[in-house]
Amino acid sequence: MAKSKIKTAFVCSDCGAEHSKWQGQCHNCHAWNTLKQLNVTPIDGPQVGYSGETATIRKLAEINVQETPRIPSGLAELDRVLGGGFVPGSVVLMGGDPGAGKSTLLLQVSTALAQQRSVLYVTGEESLQQLALRAKRLRLPLDGLQVAAETRVEVIANQIETSRPDVVIVDSIQVMQMGSLDATPGSVTQVRETAAFLTRLAKQRDVVIVLVGHITKEGAIAGPKVLEHMIDCFMMLDSPAGSRYRTLRGHKNRFGAINELGIFAMTDLGMKEVANPSAIFLQRGEVDSPGSIATVTWEGTRPLLVELQALVDEGTGGYAKRVAVGLDQQRLAMHLAVLHRHCGITLSDQDVFANVVGGVRINETGADLAVLLAVLGSFRDRILPRDLIVFGELGLTGELRPVGNGQERLREAAKHGFKHAIVPFANRPKEALGSMSVHGVKTLASALEVVQGL
Repeated sequence: MAKSKIKTAFVCSDCGAEHSKWQGQCHNCHAWNTLKQLNVTPIDGPQVGYSGETATIRKLAEINVQETPRIPSGLAELDRVLGGGFVPGSVVLMGGDPGAGKSTLLLQVSTALAQQRSVLYVTGEESLQQLALRAKRLRLPLDGLQVAAETRVEVIANQIETSRPDVVIVDSIQVMQMGSLDATPGSVTQVRETAAFLTRLAKQRDVVIVLVGHITKEGAIAGPKVLEHMIDCFMMLDSPAGSRYRTLRGHKNRFGAINELGIFAMTDLGMKEVANPSAIFLQRGEVDSPGSIATVTWEGTRPLLVELQALVDEGTGGYAKRVAVGLDQQRLAMHLAVLHRHCGITLSDQDVFANVVGGVRINETGADLAVLLAVLGSFRDRILPRDLIVFGELGLTGELRPVGNGQERLREAAKHGFKHAIVPFANRPKEALGSMSVHGVKTLASALEVVQGL
């Protein structure tokens, strides 16, 4: 029987687009030097897709929709990001910077789960002695958890068939390999095909497989972008420089909400949950300073109180700087133009710096008004009231647009003792919120008038 011919393709590591030959720039996302060689060996005979099933046509009404109970991880913050726990038959990918705590967090979860369920921890980067030493240092229960040091996915599949675990941790996908592929571990070919193999295995055996993924210097998961399309849930563990806090954000979840945020603190005994993250990120200094203001951002399914800081200084060198950390820098420049056009306040000769305290990144528009008020406070050297909370989206015509979940944001602020609030007119509360005074405004100019009266 003739051997199947190996086909060669070139895959963009940023967007996953395939090319028939190598070229310097990807025609899909226009990134440079991102094409990696992918060797594909056709498989003779019937094949199955990533779902682990052959293509059969059935009526949708014939499908069994019985709810499969989730497997709680034992950590409420992780369950929040997962959407309530692990779903049997799903594949979860966790990425993050080196040293962020991915392996530590998953080792804690697996040892706790092993007290009630069958869990297999597969390490390809550490020896079993190193894994046991780390678990002992973290004072984790050593009994119950099954461990294996292996990088060949065929061997891992045999171990899964033998032990029948409920949850499998694979640390990490970049060191896994298939013997039938003529490629080195960590290459695009190996990462893509091993992930596809493990995905099919998870669907066929109804087992949860958690993959650990390294990230590149650009902050993307190493390997083809198509890896994120195969899996069911993708989480990124971020570690702000100089901070002991870690944020776990869900970027994709087929069984729950995306952009959900979990907060952890790195301690000597591993990762600890932060039960009240608003209190952590709202720890303001003892001395009030101009340019500081509090806002409420919406992360997934809950409100989060954060502090915004701004610094306005006289520009030097003839070009004013616009720097935003944790915010969209282009949006900051756009809002400064709105401030000039509709309120007559120009900052064209001033350097403007904006920052979200605590390393949190705000991806929504609800912080627009708070950013501008912090900038104005620094520019005019005025201290804004400590008990003032502000949120609202700013339009290019100077109007304030309502944001989602306005009532929940206000209730969260009232719970933390805020007495004054400036919000879009449509986000005014329908009933009194204790002693909080809420000012609903329609334009940026009206918001500045309210600030003047506080």
